Amino acid sequence: MSKAQEKQKPVTPEMLGILKSPVVTEKSTLGSQYGQVTFRVDLQATKPQIKAAVESIYKVKVKGVNTIVQKGKTKMFRGTAGRRSDEKKAIVTLEPGQQIDVTTGV
Repeated sequence: MSKAQEKQKPVTPEMLGILKSPVVTEKSTLGSQYGQVTFRVDLQATKPQIKAAVESIYKVKVKGVNTIVQKGKTKMFRGTAGRRSDEKKAIVTLEPGQQIDVTTGV
């Protein structure tokens, strides 16, 4: 067993709850050429929690995490005004040589 495998934390249910889904859009896939992957995450998740979750679930080394809180829009639902939920996105930059394929399952 190598040192990198010994240092990795085990996957906990909390970590699985932090990452909701990968974002697969044209803009987010352009980030893959720079070693970036975008995820929808829990609103209360912090950058260290997101980093630990990605490293343990996908077995990769994370260089940095940037987060964005996208406020929900006001839209019309069946003639009445409603509001979409806020969502938080995390742009995870991986170390050189690391890669995550979001088109396959975990």
